[in-house]
Amino acid sequence: MKSRNWVYLFLTTLIIGGISTVIIGFGVKWDEYSSLFIPFNLVEILSVTLWLLGVGFIFSLISQMGFFAYLTVHRFGLGLFKSLWNAVQIVLIAFVLFDLVYFRYIAYGEGQPLSEYILPAVLILLYGMIIAYWKMKETNKGAFIPALFFMVAVTILEWVPALRADDKAWLLLMVLPLLICNTWQLLILHRLTKTANS
Repeated sequence: MKSRNWVYLFLTTLIIGGISTVIIGFGVKWDEYSSLFIPFNLVEILSVTLWLLGVGFIFSLISQMGFFAYLTVHRFGLGLFKSLWNAVQIVLIAFVLFDLVYFRYIAYGEGQPLSEYILPAVLILLYGMIIAYWKMKETNKGAFIPALFFMVAVTILEWVPALRADDKAWLLLMVLPLLICNTWQLLILHRLTKTANS
């Protein structure tokens, strides 16, 4: 890939992460921020917007680090495991999803229904399958498992800081921009490299 394409990928992902976090931030914390609009307080609104934009840039950078780390791990996995690499990725997806449910429930779920901890894992898996299918349709059949691994396992690993905080608003505020940024990077890569094998 040409250097200008890397710059394009970096800047567009940064902007997408920032803007999506601003929108999601106001939505998730509307109870807290709605008072800024009535009466209209421009200075406070701009202050919150800039803060959310900065947080979104950080989320975008985390997403990009995860993406480039995965590209490296994927090549390493292909070289090490060869034809077994897809099976290894499926096992790792299952392991990460189990850990997402089990360890969060053990740490924070006392007295709460298990379904609250299963639901995020199921939703991430379903979303990952949709995006992986989309990637496969635009490239080739071999892209499904790697795309699913990136969208599920890598996103959950990137989400760990918010998972450790266990605050519902922060969980949503972080995971949604991560999913958006990861989706963008995954689906734009083959267009930038102009190959059906990405």
